[in-house]
Amino acid sequence: MRRLFSALAVTGCLLSGLPTLALAQGMPGFTIFGGPERGNQLNYRLDYGKSGMSGDRYRLRIPAKKVSLAIAQLNISYPDYYKGEFDQKDIKVRVKNKSIELQEVIWDKENRFIEIYPKDPIAAGNNVEVVLSNVKNPSPGGMYNFNVRIRTPGDVPLLRYLGTWLLSID
Repeated sequence: MRRLFSALAVTGCLLSGLPTLALAQGMPGFTIFGGPERGNQLNYRLDYGKSGMSGDRYRLRIPAKKVSLAIAQLNISYPDYYKGEFDQKDIKVRVKNKSIELQEVIWDKENRFIEIYPKDPIAAGNNVEVVLSNVKNPSPGGMYNFNVRIRTPGDVPLLRYLGTWLLSID
């Protein structure tokens, strides 16, 4: 019993003594239980990723291989236990590292989604990055699945699932 407590004490000291090397969060990392299938996980980057922080920036990326159809609308949904806040006036979409003009951005707090309408459809085969700036992170932090669906030009008004960002907020 004494050896067990000694081993736990040494392990605890080693783990608590490791410094935090970077503030920025990125990439979904390794998921042990739950979460989307590996093929549906999308990359992201948070500038800070600290719970309760105001002014964070989320960079939600969609690779070109997922954008096989033109995009007339992006719909980003998040879980009901995510209590953060978005600044819908500070949302941008980037294609080829350039911001594109948006027609409208709607944040529906009650139904927990953000709708983004580009002025012109985004062409298929491009890397797309949705940048959510001036975000107030939830407190306490946690793991949050942000799902992205698209509507294509001239399509029936059904959204097509592209993937999931598995955000981790400390």
